[in-house]
Amino acid sequence: MRHSVECLRAYLAGPDIFVPDAAGLVARKKAICAHHGLTGVSPLDSWPNEPASWATLPEWRRISLRNEAQIRSADLMIANLTPFRGPSADVGTAYEIAVMRTLGRPVFGYATTAVGFTRRTANFAGERGGVVAGADGSLRDGEGMLIEQFGLFDNLMIEAGIVASGGVLIAEEVAQDRRWADLSVFERCVQTAINTLSRAAPPAPERP
Repeated sequence: MRHSVECLRAYLAGPDIFVPDAAGLVARKKAICAHHGLTGVSPLDSWPNEPASWATLPEWRRISLRNEAQIRSADLMIANLTPFRGPSADVGTAYEIAVMRTLGRPVFGYATTAVGFTRRTANFAGERGGVVAGADGSLRDGEGMLIEQFGLFDNLMIEAGIVASGGVLIAEEVAQDRRWADLSVFERCVQTAINTLSRAAPPAPERP
């Protein structure tokens, strides 16, 4: 981690790359980062001077290598944890959070819904076989699998990893038809990241 919050590289994880105008959305997120003094790094970005050995690999492998290289080059991560194609966050984003956590760098998460993980999972399971409540208060889906009930926003490993990294998870309700386009929660997450890192950063040395 650099000693100054200014010009830190923030890897912008999330399923935003799947929206119809992914490049436009990423450009907006990068502009917000720049406004607050961060350099946004996207999974859509190319990686300079790719090793020649990558050229023989299939595209999905090259994408993976580029993304991991971008993550290693970043000082922090800002991850979109808005539920994607199910009750939980995008699985690729969850993997990228784990990579950043392994590097020992801070992860900040945000989501454009405030509905908790237990309710989302129960709703999802209810449409696919039902939910069974146990005498002990537990919930199980139609296959008998236990549903997490920790009062968290997502799977406990995701949230625990963010907290342990020194980061914060912000979840706010946005109109469903605006969840992938509204960047107000993203901007609050960026500002929270800057404030958090500013408090943690050692003071800059005095100039003579």
